[in-house]
Amino acid sequence: MPEAKYKRVLLKLSGEALRGEHEYGIDTPTLEKIAGHIKAARDLGVGIGIVVGGGNIWRGAQAERDGMDRVTADYAGMLATVINALALQDILERKGIEVRTLSALDIRQVAEPFIRRRAIRHLEKGRVVIFAGGTGNPYMTADTAAALRAIEIGAQVLLMTKNKVDGIYTADPRKDPSATRYDRITHLEALNKRLGVMDTTALSLCLDNKLPIIVFDLDAPNSMQKAICGESIGTLVESEN
Repeated sequence: MPEAKYKRVLLKLSGEALRGEHEYGIDTPTLEKIAGHIKAARDLGVGIGIVVGGGNIWRGAQAERDGMDRVTADYAGMLATVINALALQDILERKGIEVRTLSALDIRQVAEPFIRRRAIRHLEKGRVVIFAGGTGNPYMTADTAAALRAIEIGAQVLLMTKNKVDGIYTADPRKDPSATRYDRITHLEALNKRLGVMDTTALSLCLDNKLPIIVFDLDAPNSMQKAICGESIGTLVESEN
């Protein structure tokens, strides 16, 4: 079994990653595949926190464009992340993994409230911790929630999965066939070049706290394991030396 370079990680899953080939919702075979990647990584003895988005169920930005109040739309999006977190929790538990879901929104019937020390204690006991409800505040994206939770739990790296994209490119490779992939880039370069790694608030948090980011395609074989073991995969975003 390979040796893990990182002993505690935060995995950011986009909501779109859960829908498979469908336009919306949760695709069970896709969820099963994602759970397999997480289990394989967990078997390396790594502490894993997960932040999942809600874009497969609710798009707050689109709702706002359609005239909905922004704050209301954002709270609806937070609820969508809770649905995804519960689905992920269930399939991981069916694979024999002990999981706890902590929510920034107070929904005690289905999830524990987010308390940083409690989250760390769960990780110390070998449980996978899923963080739902974003940051609990409107105007904050799931990317920002991922950066914040990673820093709070002392994660050594933030693993960012992109839907069908295997790293950070000079342009959107789905639109520009001439786009080339970065193997390594600094936080500041990513910010200045506006490469769309994540929103600027999240990227600035990672920059300020020197938190490395690995952007990769979770669909690739053993990709999460390779990232955790320090193999060259996707794009590494790190601070300047």
